[in-house]
Amino acid sequence: MREVTFAVLDAAYAAGVRWIDVARSYGRAEEFLADWLAERGHRDVGDLDSVSDRAGRGGLTVSSKWGYTYVGGWRMDATMHEVKEHSASVFSRQWTESRALLGSAISLYQVHSLTVDSPLFTDEALQRALAALSDDGVRVGFSTSGPAQAATIRRAFELEVAGRPVFSAVQSTWNLLEPSAGPALAEAHAAGNLVLVKETLANGRLVVEPPPAISRLAQRFGVGPDAVAVAAVLAQPWADIVLIGPSSPQQLAANLAASSVVLPPGDLAALRGLAEPAQRYWGRRSSLQWQ
Repeated sequence: MREVTFAVLDAAYAAGVRWIDVARSYGRAEEFLADWLAERGHRDVGDLDSVSDRAGRGGLTVSSKWGYTYVGGWRMDATMHEVKEHSASVFSRQWTESRALLGSAISLYQVHSLTVDSPLFTDEALQRALAALSDDGVRVGFSTSGPAQAATIRRAFELEVAGRPVFSAVQSTWNLLEPSAGPALAEAHAAGNLVLVKETLANGRLVVEPPPAISRLAQRFGVGPDAVAVAAVLAQPWADIVLIGPSSPQQLAANLAASSVVLPPGDLAALRGLAEPAQRYWGRRSSLQWQ
């Protein structure tokens, strides 16, 4: 797994990718990333305020997340793979673990899968602890999941500690099947917050079972359906960072072909017709066979 991770990271860096997103619950992702940064000699990592400048020099930006603890023991048949807890104690433990591995490389630290009913919204001690990261030069964000993403995004950006916003970044699911968070993400971007987009391929659904509209465009542009799906996300003016999750250099290359696809307004309008009701989408997602 470590060798495959290094192969994907090497190919991504060679292709010009300069943002890497991990999490405490992504198995050994932070450990593998820390090893890769050290072995490849990448030292220009961090400082979100100068991302574009660093990218021109070959610099990297690293983001990670806390809030889930991986407990699956590397078994696909485990009864539980992750335990979610948004509490001050878990934040303190996982931030210490993340920093022990990645040190000052972490530019953005995010609450993992924040929902509108999270105890974080009433936990003032946790809010103060998160806000304190900003004093150390670490940007604070949150990721979202579920059919109520838009409500979570709007509520989270209202949180303040000592008159300052707690959050300045959001990572949300947006894809051609589940675009419901789009208006809230556009508002967040317009207010000066950083917007990252995840699950751009709908957890593989847009590749394994591509709708005919995507297949036709893929054939026209000479790319795979994944490239068309990612290109649709890249076309959103509020999407600052578009995340992909390839498991091999070959998948990476297919995903990155999206950079050569510019979808005309008429095609983008036609693709909007693929959207599913949010409740149906998330219900289907929960039943996917992840292995």
